[in-house]
Amino acid sequence: MKRQNNILKTTVYTILILYGLLTLVPFLWSILTSFKTTAEISAGGTFFPEKWSFDGYETIFQSQFPTWVKNSLTVSLAVTILNVIFNTMAGYALARIPFKGRQFMFSMLLMLIMIPSQVTMIPLYIVISNLGLINSHFSIIFTTMINITYIFMMRQFFINFPRDVEEAAAIDGLTRFGTFFRIVLPNARASLATQAIFVFMGVWNEFMKPLLFISSPDKYMLTQGLNALSKQYMNATKWDVIMAGAIISIIPIFIIYVVLNKYFLKSNDQTAGIK
Repeated sequence: MKRQNNILKTTVYTILILYGLLTLVPFLWSILTSFKTTAEISAGGTFFPEKWSFDGYETIFQSQFPTWVKNSLTVSLAVTILNVIFNTMAGYALARIPFKGRQFMFSMLLMLIMIPSQVTMIPLYIVISNLGLINSHFSIIFTTMINITYIFMMRQFFINFPRDVEEAAAIDGLTRFGTFFRIVLPNARASLATQAIFVFMGVWNEFMKPLLFISSPDKYMLTQGLNALSKQYMNATKWDVIMAGAIISIIPIFIIYVVLNKYFLKSNDQTAGIK
């Protein structure tokens, strides 16, 4: 029996390692390609660069790439902060605060999740245009500062949160807001971190909304900029420039994940963090 378990474990680990390598190879290829010359890439070349070149990175930083990174970073951080605040407060209200029509509102929110985002693109454009926010970063912030999926996630979190803790806080004199910010939120760090990571990634990688709302090159988001850069160098096959931009664009997401990793991997069990 023990031998069978060892064989099974070895087989599973072998499959996982092979799958990990399979997903890692394209990423390594992208990194190595960014250090190749245009001529070597065009010729096919080897997996590793025959001659290490930084031309792609030099070209990137001589363009408006730093501006695009700054734009994406500013908008992504703003949207992430607003989402964490509004989604969490909405989820708490739907889970804990009794008010007329609460269940109906929650049902409507669940129905809205099923509507494809492409369907709302034209109405969103009309609203943003009427507000005078076209070609402004506020257009992206305004249309993405709330996410129904994470409202639902936070609602489920707060439903399972022990009421005894909140009742004890109320007995000690804390108001509803005091209980929420001083008691509930500190114990929701795992869910908040999970929400923050996915919201940031979603906005950072967003392409359709910037393409719809932003037209000035100096206001481009990173995805727009890379797309424009790829079209600019399409005839010359400047894959070293494109790959250099793609690799640099991964760094902020990597940093966010490393910072919030301990919370992301932590169980969302409400009783785990309560002493």
